[in-house]
Amino acid sequence: MNYKAEIPYNELPILPPEQELETKEVLKATISASRALAKLNGSIKSIPNPDILLNSITLQEAKSSSEIENIFTTNDELFSALISESESKLHQNTKEVMHYKEALWHGFNKLTEKGFLATNDFIEIVEIVKKISIGIRKTTGTKISNSLGETIYTPPEGENIIREKLANLENFINNASIPLDPLVKLAIQHYQFEAIHPFYDGNGRTGRILNILLLVQYELIDLPILYLSKYVIENKNEYYKKLKAVTETDAWTDWILFTIKGIEEMSLHTHHKIEKIVEFIESDSRLIKEKLPKIYSKDLIEILYSQPYCKIKFLEEANIAKKETASKYLKEIQSLDILDSFKSGKEVFFVNKKLVNLLKN
Repeated sequence: MNYKAEIPYNELPILPPEQELETKEVLKATISASRALAKLNGSIKSIPNPDILLNSITLQEAKSSSEIENIFTTNDELFSALISESESKLHQNTKEVMHYKEALWHGFNKLTEKGFLATNDFIEIVEIVKKISIGIRKTTGTKISNSLGETIYTPPEGENIIREKLANLENFINNASIPLDPLVKLAIQHYQFEAIHPFYDGNGRTGRILNILLLVQYELIDLPILYLSKYVIENKNEYYKKLKAVTETDAWTDWILFTIKGIEEMSLHTHHKIEKIVEFIESDSRLIKEKLPKIYSKDLIEILYSQPYCKIKFLEEANIAKKETASKYLKEIQSLDILDSFKSGKEVFFVNKKLVNLLKN
């Protein structure tokens, strides 16, 4: 292979790779991971209101994916951001995590609308992540360096070349006649997107969003809910080492196995989180129905679990109760030790204790 880290990798091979990819070991891994995804999807279907997952699990994914790029925020800041009516007061890092969540949801809506994802969708996703107009890289000089400042990879240069690589990637992702297991395709496309590195910034986060969206496109899960970035954080050195090995030695099998293992582990991890949420919903429903039968309703329970922090306005908007009555309801539920509360300015926020502890741990 004629590859040098300091030279733009304009010879990045097109997809699919010209080697045996579905070894016995790889196929065995896909079967196991597919079972874990099916388990996760079953738990997704058990949640009555998808907002419960979209505002909790996806927020943790957004937080972890941003941490990979050294963008750190706290869970409390994120939970507060979910119910904030003004982004201007949020810390910049918190804004970036919320933008990731917004970009994931935008991509999911586009996928639902069209049934596939294309280069223009990739651009829309990165521009929501970064909140600026980025487009495809046009100028030269983009390099990937290590902590010592040494160049370890130089992606392809030239807008036409980058667009050609993206067109090939797009075809590979969406061409159902390519005879590869969806999880193998997902691992390959993730390497290729990272290697093309089509944007000046936001490539990592955009690539991780695409991973989750493609699991939906390939009908392995119904909603873009998989806490996959946690696996990358916990195996960060190995992640970059195996990406580099594909570039330098065509070590596709190791990369594919690493990716599929991550999907399996995080599918089971996310499934467990959702199972606990269902358990909490059921136990709180029983308790409120028993102790406070006059205020119990299915809609009220769903609001309490739609996000970690709740406010009186949510009950008003759902036509459950007017302001004073809504406040009374939440305080009565707090007396059952289901909620905590704190005041911010003139407003009182009610904290779903079990949900917050589950997400933080």
